[in-house]
Amino acid sequence: MSEEEELFTITTKHLNSGMRGIPVGTCQTSYVDPLEGVHYVGYPVGDLANMEEEDVIFLLLYKHLPSNEESITFRKELAHRAEEMPTGALRVLESLTPGNGHPMDWLSIGIMALGAAETTGDVRIDSMNLIARMPELMARIFLLRGGTKEALRPRKPELGLVENFVHMLGKDGEEAEKMTRVIKFFFILHMDHGGGNLSTFTGKAVASGRASVYASLASAMNALSGPLHGRANQSCLEFVQRIGTSDHSEIEKFVRSELAARRPIYGFGHGVLRAEDPRARLLIELGQQVCPDDENFKIAKALREVVPEILKEIPKISNPYPNVDLASGSLLHSVGFRKPDYYTTFFGWARVAGICAQIMDERKSRDGRGTPIYRPKYIAENQPKKRL
Repeated sequence: MSEEEELFTITTKHLNSGMRGIPVGTCQTSYVDPLEGVHYVGYPVGDLANMEEEDVIFLLLYKHLPSNEESITFRKELAHRAEEMPTGALRVLESLTPGNGHPMDWLSIGIMALGAAETTGDVRIDSMNLIARMPELMARIFLLRGGTKEALRPRKPELGLVENFVHMLGKDGEEAEKMTRVIKFFFILHMDHGGGNLSTFTGKAVASGRASVYASLASAMNALSGPLHGRANQSCLEFVQRIGTSDHSEIEKFVRSELAARRPIYGFGHGVLRAEDPRARLLIELGQQVCPDDENFKIAKALREVVPEILKEIPKISNPYPNVDLASGSLLHSVGFRKPDYYTTFFGWARVAGICAQIMDERKSRDGRGTPIYRPKYIAENQPKKRL
């Protein structure tokens, strides 16, 4: 791109539109193709879905897949950084009342507590510390908020990020293996999604003011917590459970009644894609392997078959196809996570690496000067000049 190349023409219809589709920057970690879905540094996410999550994080940070030696070194660094948790941060979490507040509130508070205890100001060091400590933060949130602190096992970061989380929850054997497989898959599919989604954009906007990595990521988690963004995966499982049947005719009747009442059909549509989200297909394929007889999964699979044809009848709907939220909650539920309000924390955990990578890129841009502080222009409206 040349400095004078025209990318977009803004008219008054773009005002108060949430900046949807308006180019404001570049992204080196990922992009979303309208037909082929999300790519990480050029790789379709499906090509990466069965890799180790640490290797995909390396890809986002350094823009190439690691060699075997680089992979080993990177994992050792993460494990070393996770050997201790700042005690001040732990006390903050332990001071919260079990059962109170949404788990995403706890996640944001936990990230800020880590930052209050140990911000260095070095973007890479703080990013790596946060990425490394997220498994323990997640495990503590699950058990402390659930009032079962005594079930927490000692950390074993040498196991790997997801494995350490599952271990700290107290899971073993076949249950642990199935849980680990689903979370790893979920983790990689949700790790990054371009630069313009609300949580990533929020994190980078806060970071552009030279706030700390922890303050920026806590802000991103707050953005992710809303029902129109990250909390949609919670809403989607609740939607599936409300339907309660995989019978196609009953599903059609239910969906049409929801549309008539102007209520959302969760698990369908996408702001960029104009085809089925490949991540939805990948999760359905995983579900066929790990929980084919699970009732929630069967409903999600039936929704995939029934709903698009109904939504195609509505002209204003540009994408009637399944998105990543359709089956993700059903899979998490099938491996033991029975409370949907925790599901967005998995989304947040996965997205930490991608947002950190994008903040690191923006701090290095413009020959090391960094991206300027975000400052979009708002045009005054309904404010005629007045005098006292």
